[in-house]
Amino acid sequence: MNEEEIRKFSLNLTETAWPAYLTSVDKAGFPQTRAMFNLRNRDRFPRLIDVFESHKEDFMILFTTNTSSKKVSDIHENRAVSVYYCDPITWQGAMFGGLIEIVEDSNVKESIWHPEWLKYYLTGHDDPDHTVLRLFPDRVKGWSGSQTFTLELR
Repeated sequence: MNEEEIRKFSLNLTETAWPAYLTSVDKAGFPQTRAMFNLRNRDRFPRLIDVFESHKEDFMILFTTNTSSKKVSDIHENRAVSVYYCDPITWQGAMFGGLIEIVEDSNVKESIWHPEWLKYYLTGHDDPDHTVLRLFPDRVKGWSGSQTFTLELR
């Protein structure tokens, strides 16, 4: 696959996979993987399509999570993460890696807010236990069928 094909394949996977798998590293140095809402999934989060529209080239990834979660404390210690998207039916996958950040901007939190998340964050998008994580990945590695690929994004 050439670079254009890799980008198209990877973008499609980020927009269709469910869920996304976020891996951080704990204080002991061990990977910790968990399933997360894939906010780029066009079917499950159609109102966020516009948020990601201008991020097709940089593959920006956003997650929401509880501030009190272990993953947030892990990220405070070590920002290196990977995010994995896959289609198990066609045996295709892509893993994005880089340094994730904790977003403090209330406007970003509000722009991706879904009212059904009140069950997780009782006072809304500004709930102290609501955290947004953002990754501008440095690289993507993956496979499609028997073809593997690696692409440096930055």
